[in-house]
Amino acid sequence: MCLKELAIVPLKEALYQNYIRVGVKAYNQHYLHLWEHRDSSPYLKSSFTLEVLKKEQKDSNTELFLIYHETTPVGIVKIIKNRALEPYGADKALLLDKIYVLNEHSGKGIGKKVMDFVIMYALGMNKKIVWLDTMKNGPALQFYLKNGFTIHSETKLKFPTVLNDQRPMYVMYKILKSHATV
Repeated sequence: MCLKELAIVPLKEALYQNYIRVGVKAYNQHYLHLWEHRDSSPYLKSSFTLEVLKKEQKDSNTELFLIYHETTPVGIVKIIKNRALEPYGADKALLLDKIYVLNEHSGKGIGKKVMDFVIMYALGMNKKIVWLDTMKNGPALQFYLKNGFTIHSETKLKFPTVLNDQRPMYVMYKILKSHATV
């Protein structure tokens, strides 16, 4: 895969179905094991419906993106531009709410390119940190650690049908280089 042909495209209404299709598939590929009876529908209904996308698109604090390799959608990204994480106020903190890449495109450097994009986006907004939630177990944790994120605190998945042993999560953050001494 030639990553120079990777594009991160702001979501437009004409792309909603692609976003939903890729988001659902990627989520289920990576996280179906979290759910009782392997039923991720509570999360999917809260994240990947036309109604949810229309609402998020109207929210000036939310940015949604499709990740393309050439003309093929391979992942999604959701950013919350202003979301506080103690001790940083909302004006200094950006939440990377979702980054999902299809299994068949994982391990090819796409995640790193997307992370670079998010960091540059945050720097363009003069943010001091990027933060996110991730599962305590699994490859995502190692990916974030490798990309300079630090564990801030612990949290839990709140959906009632998530398996109890799969609820624990870390809140992680990365201080952006231009603010590393702040």
